[in-house]
Amino acid sequence: MTADMSRIGFYSGSFDPVTLGHIDVIARAAELVDRLVVGVGVHPSKNPMFTGSERVQMLMSQTALIADKTGCEIDVETFDNLVVEAAREQGATIIFRGLRDGTDFDYEMQMAGMNGDMAPDIQTVFIAASPAVRHIAANLVRQIATMDGDVSSFVSPSVNDLISQKVSPKS
Repeated sequence: MTADMSRIGFYSGSFDPVTLGHIDVIARAAELVDRLVVGVGVHPSKNPMFTGSERVQMLMSQTALIADKTGCEIDVETFDNLVVEAAREQGATIIFRGLRDGTDFDYEMQMAGMNGDMAPDIQTVFIAASPAVRHIAANLVRQIATMDGDVSSFVSPSVNDLISQKVSPKS
């Protein structure tokens, strides 16, 4: 396929931190496109556990094997505007959204409708979370970690190490 005919997808989130659920969606989205841009939302009003650049680095290390396995080019970029605008800037014609449950579905259907009105040339594709990771939510991972809970079954070992450094910094 030539470069101008490649299928480009966009998958956005806060990725604070990158969970096994995020990696599940990325791996499956990478099977469907030639290039996948993972958009890390950075918003000045939010107080994330990890900086934008830390989240980009986490995602780059977590997605390298997926890119090798699938042959999909995976890029990680930050954005601070509307998802449809960020997707358009990357040349994407597909926005991927992960679904864990019916609550996600209801919310994501509303977002897909709004995005479709703003950018009718960009399709939304839902990827249902695999059963093994369906229960994982980054906000819950953060909450558990900040209360000294074990989050090792929700994130990769390297992300778990980074979380440990954040919640109990070494002196």
